[in-house]
Amino acid sequence: MDFFKDDTPDSWEKLRAECARCSACQLGATRRNLVFGVGNETADVMFIGEGPGEQEDIQGEPFVGPAGKLLDVMLELIDLDRTQVYIANIVKCRPPRNRDPLPDEQAACMGWLTRQIDLVQPKLLVFLGRIAAQVFIKPDFRITREHGQWFDVDGRRAMAIYHPSALLRDPSKRPETFVDLKSLQREIKNLYD
Repeated sequence: MDFFKDDTPDSWEKLRAECARCSACQLGATRRNLVFGVGNETADVMFIGEGPGEQEDIQGEPFVGPAGKLLDVMLELIDLDRTQVYIANIVKCRPPRNRDPLPDEQAACMGWLTRQIDLVQPKLLVFLGRIAAQVFIKPDFRITREHGQWFDVDGRRAMAIYHPSALLRDPSKRPETFVDLKSLQREIKNLYD
């Protein structure tokens, strides 16, 4: 018998509480806070990054550090803000020294993220960076070549753009990202036309 299995339908409260108790990988033992997700729980657009950084771990909210401030600016460029989208990461706990989440850590957390996607039911998915794109679009995804292209992911339109932290390290990629964001803006507009 699985004592952790609960057959009642997911709710945000239930899912968050279950996730907070998770110890499926070593990341849970070193976190300060669970970084679950934030935003509109019925959004048409969901942004998915790879994992929380130091500021996110401290505050318990995704994208609140320097990369998060840039993400806010990126959203503003296309007339969005955090109240209109949902933002989550693949892993819910900070990897040490902000390293990439390991495959076993990603696998341990994937159930939480897929349940978040099921609850939000977004029409569009935007993957922030290479790792999220490799998990959802294809394992050999190349962010430098394929950012801004649209794909089908489980019946949803999906694209990957440069992660805001990559744009902080290399501002020369910002013009390409602006083009990608305008493409996203057009897709959002098409949802309502």
